[in-house]
Amino acid sequence: MILQATVALPVLVAALLAATGRWLPRPAVDVTALATATAVTALTALTLARAPHRPQVTWLGGWGPGTGVGIPLAADPLAAALACVAAALTLAALAFSWRYFTEIQAIFHALILLFLASMCAFVYTGDLFDAFVFFELMSVVAFALTGYRSEEPATVHGALNFGIVQSLGAYLTLAGIALVYGRTGQLGLAAIGRHLTGTGAHGRPGALVTAAFVLICTGYLVKAAAVPFHFWLADAHAVAPTPVCVLFSGVMVELGVYGVARTYWAVFPGLVPLRAVAVLGAAAALLGAVMCVLQHHVKRLLAYSTISHAGLLLVGVAAGTPAALSGTAYYLAGHAGVKGALFLAAGALLNRYQTVDARDLRGRGRVMPVTGAVVLIGALCLAGLPPSGLFAGHSVTEHAVLEQGWWWFTPLSIAAGAATAGAVLRVWLVVWRGMPLRRDPGETDPPEAGAQEGEHEGPETPGTLASLPWVMIAPAVALLAAGLAVGLLPGGPVADAAALFADRDAYAALVLDGHLTRPHAPPAEPWTPAGLAGSAVTLLLAVAVAAAGVRRAARTRPAAPAARAPLARAAGAATRRLHELHSGHVGDYAAWLTAGVAVLALLTTRF
Repeated sequence: MILQATVALPVLVAALLAATGRWLPRPAVDVTALATATAVTALTALTLARAPHRPQVTWLGGWGPGTGVGIPLAADPLAAALACVAAALTLAALAFSWRYFTEIQAIFHALILLFLASMCAFVYTGDLFDAFVFFELMSVVAFALTGYRSEEPATVHGALNFGIVQSLGAYLTLAGIALVYGRTGQLGLAAIGRHLTGTGAHGRPGALVTAAFVLICTGYLVKAAAVPFHFWLADAHAVAPTPVCVLFSGVMVELGVYGVARTYWAVFPGLVPLRAVAVLGAAAALLGAVMCVLQHHVKRLLAYSTISHAGLLLVGVAAGTPAALSGTAYYLAGHAGVKGALFLAAGALLNRYQTVDARDLRGRGRVMPVTGAVVLIGALCLAGLPPSGLFAGHSVTEHAVLEQGWWWFTPLSIAAGAATAGAVLRVWLVVWRGMPLRRDPGETDPPEAGAQEGEHEGPETPGTLASLPWVMIAPAVALLAAGLAVGLLPGGPVADAAALFADRDAYAALVLDGHLTRPHAPPAEPWTPAGLAGSAVTLLLAVAVAAAGVRRAARTRPAAPAARAPLARAAGAATRRLHELHSGHVGDYAAWLTAGVAVLALLTTRF
């Protein structure tokens, strides 16, 4: 009953708050939501503790395997860990919201709890169609949360971009599910996987199965913000309430990566190549890093950082080995904690100063030392500071992919980590150390989605706090500490969990037969000389990126020498072109999505 309770409890409490919240005092609503999130966190932690030792499978409605209509909830160790991450981030977001929002309706808490229920259900479900249902429930709730401040045009515009792009991806996923059902007559992931085992001559699945994989993964890649499906993410993060951004960047995007991994390993391993996903992930890592460096709006900066790191996660999944999956698990957990902490720090700045533009905040962060420490340490973690989960993920994944000849992953991960960490370090230097920003030729600042030029950003809270209460500081510190501690987890259990996740027959035995296989894989060892060296190089480059973005004195920058003028103009033109591509126009985003589906299909058939 523990898996059903994990999903049902937040749904029931959300319905209660939606029905009675208008008559309840604000403290009662906050306490109820926090207590529910705490209970779900405890349930997911208990599930995680049990997962390596006993089968964690429940069939809803009493319909068991072989009936053709049963819906299983299954929690292998990696799925249980991801559900626990989602619950912990939700708890942190609700705790931060207690004092962050001075005026808020109970519908906000109800939506957050529904979001939590849909995330846990999506992670646990072993049914392809129900995974789609829960994923879309997540999208609908996320759309409502993005547009929560609907009185502002920019918020409505960003929410509509989010909703339309996500809906297009959902239609394609549903079409792919229909193709799989038409081919196999099954909707359970394990049952489909068994049916497709040995399909086709010489292991070739045929065009229909390949098309189904491409269409199903498109919806997940939209959520994972892979290039060119990523355009919605920065617009949504710029206008969504800060506690919501914690869930978006900390776990929702990662669930898109999980969707690709679960669908592939449970259904398509050996039938469809994953290298096409690696190409899109590498593009996201590079483009997200470049766009991150070009931002001064802190929430947009962190959003593009999420795109870059999600791209690295996709490359780890696409490597197609349990060892690379171990590194991806480390990286995902570490990124969730660190990015959640950084968004909470951005929310503290927004509450205090009603802006998150680094130029407006220059030197004003000195009165917030704890928040500054969170930003500084969080930036270093993005660069792979040991023992953070990002360090462990980089180290383990790099070693795994080098064994199959992917030499390019090491420079890619170093460049992405250095650029994103350097951009956050630059924010710390400007906001907490008072250093002036360096302005490059051709530099422009993109307007908020749907905002008119010169329109000032609307505050998320009607009043500001003279000092941050502990309920706003503690969640950020706790998430950052968790992100740092992930790298200390022993590599043996992580490697065994990844081996179980990547074994189609073991997953089918767990879901359909109730038999838990306990595979033993070589431990995922992050503390290697190569891993430590890569971390040191990334940290040094991140400091260089941050230093290149600031000036030591507030003096006018001299004109570029004649020899450098053409290069400066070219850099300025490239910068403007990148901003123009991220136009905020949903028609452009839909066109890029269509192009992305074509590219994904082409690459999948070519590899």
